[in-house]
Amino acid sequence: MRIPDACRFTGISRSTLYLLIARGEIEVIKLGAATLVLTESLRKLIERHRNN
Repeated sequence: MRIPDACRFTGISRSTLYLLIARGEIEVIKLGAATLVLTESLRKLIERHRNN
């Protein structure tokens, strides 16, 4: 999903999302000019934080 969709899906800000991407906690791929966040990566992030 695209960055704005990932922000809505998780409820986090764009800057926080980019921080998590930089840390390697969220996986992204480039498809042409688009940066796509892998949905499974977001689910895993939420699950990790849910268990804390």
